[in-house]
Amino acid sequence: MDHTSHMMAGSTSGAAGCVGSGLECANAATPFLLPNGELLLSWTANGVVSVARSHDLGKTFTPAVKIAEHGKSLDTGADARPQIAADHQGNVFLAYAFFKDSHWNAQINTVRSTDGGNTFSTPSSLVQDSSSQRFPSVLIRPDHSIFIAWIDKRLVAAAKQGGAKRLGGSIAYSFSNDGGNTFQPEQFANENSCECCRIGASLDRQRQPVIAYRAIFPGGIRDQATQVISAKGAQAIRRVSDDGWKTDACPHHGPSIAVSESGTFHVAWYTQGSKRSGVFYANSNNQGLSYSKPVRIGAEGANVSRPYLLALGQQVWMVWKEFDGNDSSVYLKQSSDDGKTWLAPKMIAKTSGYSDHPLLVSQQDTVFLSWLTRADGYQLHQVGQKQ
Repeated sequence: MDHTSHMMAGSTSGAAGCVGSGLECANAATPFLLPNGELLLSWTANGVVSVARSHDLGKTFTPAVKIAEHGKSLDTGADARPQIAADHQGNVFLAYAFFKDSHWNAQINTVRSTDGGNTFSTPSSLVQDSSSQRFPSVLIRPDHSIFIAWIDKRLVAAAKQGGAKRLGGSIAYSFSNDGGNTFQPEQFANENSCECCRIGASLDRQRQPVIAYRAIFPGGIRDQATQVISAKGAQAIRRVSDDGWKTDACPHHGPSIAVSESGTFHVAWYTQGSKRSGVFYANSNNQGLSYSKPVRIGAEGANVSRPYLLALGQQVWMVWKEFDGNDSSVYLKQSSDDGKTWLAPKMIAKTSGYSDHPLLVSQQDTVFLSWLTRADGYQLHQVGQKQ
């Protein structure tokens, strides 16, 4: 396994010359919009995980609360951003990962706040297991239960102890019904996944989690898959497309998924397969049983990355980054008919120097772009409205 992307992520995302744990030094920021319009923002900077609240959509923030300090062992890879969610009662839940050793074995910690994010519990390990767990992905459901999925390497560790070699990792998940204080025993959705890409997650019409991730298929092919996590457990693994990416490395470039009101799964992903290379989009109107023909995102030959999707009703928004050698730009395109047709893409933000992934969040019927850049700081821009 080529882990050079770990080092690349650390070196490129580091705030050169920026000292401290403030938002101005952050390399990744994750938003959560509360129903009252307040913004909770979690970020990582110089080995510290912090949280602050904004009453004016990111223009100003309350003093940051330091969640944890891990220094160089904090997992700050391109897809390893802190996860944050909150319920209507002011309970805030946070998950992040740090490395336990020099072999990229990580631990996921969780913390909770019961006073709206003013104070937090002491970080504690999500699972009691000595192997590696990374890349948590968190959803909060309307009943306030929390779903968390992550990449788990206990099966790889067990195989190694038995003298066998096992590729990749596994997709594990759990639920909490008490605001993240305790979690149900972890289960595996797929025992064969790529080991170092974030997991995309969304809720379907039944408020069941639907996850998208890079699975390992027979022959060592690492293509995208989706799964519904129902009350009965993980449902069948559904392949999004046959890209034919055979590799023992990993790009730290996970997919994005959004489920519209009709139940259509919308998925965007990055691949360097033998049959398809670049960033692509496809959708499924039968819970992933089959997907539409993949459509390229951005111009062929352009340096396209980090697609992100959001759906409200049957409207779908998608953003992504393009790098022209000097500047990074965020492009947006929108569909009003559940992904059947799309308006022409338009550039909505641009920066030079380091920038985080573009993310989409909504508050009631309004859609926002969340983007952190070194030159311009944190930005939350309204980019859409549900009709």
